[in-house]
Amino acid sequence: MAVFCRAAMFVGVLGLVSCAAPRLPPPPAGSAPLPSTAPSTASTRPASSDSGGLPGVLLQGKSRWVPVSWADLPGFESDSLFEAWNAWLKSCERPGPVFAPLCTDVRRLSIASAPEQRAWMVSRLQPYRVESLQGAAEGLLTSYYEPVLKASRQAAPGYAVPLYQPPAGLASRKPWFTRQEIDTLPEAMAALRGREIAWLADPIDAMSLHIQGSGRLAISEADGAQRTVRVAFAGSNEQPFRSIVQWLAEQGQGRINAPWTESTKAWAAQNPQRVPQLLWSNPRYIFFREEALSDRDAAYGPRGAQGVPLTPGRSIAVDRQSIPYGTPVWLASRGPAADLQKLVIAQDTGSAIVGAVRADYFAGTGFDAGLLASRVNQPLRLWVLWPR
Repeated sequence: MAVFCRAAMFVGVLGLVSCAAPRLPPPPAGSAPLPSTAPSTASTRPASSDSGGLPGVLLQGKSRWVPVSWADLPGFESDSLFEAWNAWLKSCERPGPVFAPLCTDVRRLSIASAPEQRAWMVSRLQPYRVESLQGAAEGLLTSYYEPVLKASRQAAPGYAVPLYQPPAGLASRKPWFTRQEIDTLPEAMAALRGREIAWLADPIDAMSLHIQGSGRLAISEADGAQRTVRVAFAGSNEQPFRSIVQWLAEQGQGRINAPWTESTKAWAAQNPQRVPQLLWSNPRYIFFREEALSDRDAAYGPRGAQGVPLTPGRSIAVDRQSIPYGTPVWLASRGPAADLQKLVIAQDTGSAIVGAVRADYFAGTGFDAGLLASRVNQPLRLWVLWPR
């Protein structure tokens, strides 16, 4: 998740994004690098530029890649590329065999001008429009972010909601206790005793962190010192994700407006006796690991499923069966939240990011990023940029 939970914040909570397999969580140690096989080709692909004719259609898992001209990419001549190049450099820290041969040039061009970078891309890459196997070229863009929350190293008045490390013996892909059982059963509580990383003030904030799959904590230590750390996805109870916003709608509360955390907190303040019922409606539970946060780390998001830090505004989560990790992608999406025409890199995944033309846009860290992430739910078109 991630190694983040691409929880398109508001949409994810609605259930369109069950980041409860944190949408964006960092991949476990030893996770596989990029797939070693290239997409199957429906015809022989010549190593040529647009002027030499287009190659054939490629099939990649759940998607169909249709070759196009560079002129078909909306806004290609306008993107500055600088931030995207930083994200590409991160992918080159863990490249797969398809893109590894390009990384020497990617590093060399990191100080080049945008026109030089653009010219190199045109000479070395072929754009393909991503479609479903049925030929649909339009899909859905959502967004996720890294929250920043106040926390206490120890349970204290006002800080009573724990974040846990995984319990000893947690088996991957084997269901563990539900959220309600974790809160109420003596054997579940015993298994987690001593596994607390920190304590939060608000259970809705904790739920948000579980949905996003990663975040930063501004922690008050036992000696009064203040420090900021990152908590990253380290496992789950493998129970199904259920949207608490959907649960509220089913209770007759109507539509919860974004940002959902604030709207849900307002409901909880009016219905304190029903907060446990609200939380337990989502059986999914996330466990975390603490990571130190250097000044350099602070400029990036958590590690995505590719195993590299996410770059705000330039990393996306995708369905790996449609677009391999590390692939540069041209993204176009217009909606009330954002008008995006830019180069991004596929570096993460999420349990609700499923299908050919589907992406979760990493908005960054903190309140403003969260506000943007809560609003993005709009049409999407994608073009993969594949080596010639």
